[in-house]
Amino acid sequence: MAKSVVKSGLAKRACVQLSYAIGVAKPLSLFVETYGTEQGELTAAAITDLVKLYFDCRPGALARDLTLRQPKYNVTAAYCHFGREPYAEGDLKFFSWEDAKDLSKYAGMKAADIATEVEGKKAEILTKWVD
Repeated sequence: MAKSVVKSGLAKRACVQLSYAIGVAKPLSLFVETYGTEQGELTAAAITDLVKLYFDCRPGALARDLTLRQPKYNVTAAYCHFGREPYAEGDLKFFSWEDAKDLSKYAGMKAADIATEVEGKKAEILTKWVD
């Protein structure tokens, strides 16, 4: 998530923190720290809203999106599992967590415009995050 924020030009630095509780199917909280490096007229709150809109961090969704139930982790046991180039072998996709989502269409937007778009998709966001 932080990689997507930086690579898309929304901020120069980013740190994303999530919190979960046992027995709760959605993340309880999301904190996006940009260290004051937001670009243009964006705010950290607007970037947080975009992360909520574009990323589904429910445990089941993470397992699905990262294909965690496929036996492919021998490769990740050596040379670390972060900072590696994603690749595919047949139906198996390796290191898919390194793929950044393109959020660059928001880089030139104002925070108020993002808030309007996010408000229009509130129902979608609430399916993925605790309000």
